[in-house]
Amino acid sequence: MIDVLLLCDDLWHPAEVVELGIEPLKKHYNITLVKSAKDILTPEMISKYPVIICCKGNVVNSANTAPWFEEGVTEVCPKELKEYVANGGGFLSLHSGNTSRQGDAYTEFVGNYFVGHPPRCSVEVKPVKEHPINENVKDFTIRDEHYNIAVTAPDAEVFLKTYSETGGEQIGGYSRTIGEGRLCVLTPGHTLSAWQQEDFLQLLCNSINWCAGII
Repeated sequence: MIDVLLLCDDLWHPAEVVELGIEPLKKHYNITLVKSAKDILTPEMISKYPVIICCKGNVVNSANTAPWFEEGVTEVCPKELKEYVANGGGFLSLHSGNTSRQGDAYTEFVGNYFVGHPPRCSVEVKPVKEHPINENVKDFTIRDEHYNIAVTAPDAEVFLKTYSETGGEQIGGYSRTIGEGRLCVLTPGHTLSAWQQEDFLQLLCNSINWCAGII
């Protein structure tokens, strides 16, 4: 099984949703879950994982909104994450992992910044091109936060779009290669019911496998 490092827990995205949502994935992956990543991660530690999933914004955890990334203090910042991918690692930036602001170092790394979202609503999720991550994924609908992100990476290959009455058409997923590694972005995933949707779980598995380079 693939070893996966999963980073989660921030003020608006408590870890409980992710902890319950990943239960079906444990049949396929060895998942190490870290909430307060600031003083745990080191370059040596993350290099042991073929795939990292980030489901958190730039805060220590849901109870501490001090910055996670702090130059001179935090050993793994976006610069180190980019080096990890460039050296062959796989990185999935999932939902709240895509809440950085324009000009942030994390934005430069993943290739997007957060614009906003309407109130929670019905969101249609649709594959829009042939891509390994879309394999066996059908159009599906979830009740979720409908993220609007501005993609800044010129090499982003958009494979998924999302639609809602209040949010219009948005980019729901894209992939990139950085050096020897792979990076994937998915914007759905706020609610537990979204994580439990069969096609969303398939999308997650495909994304992990693609990031790991096995599909």
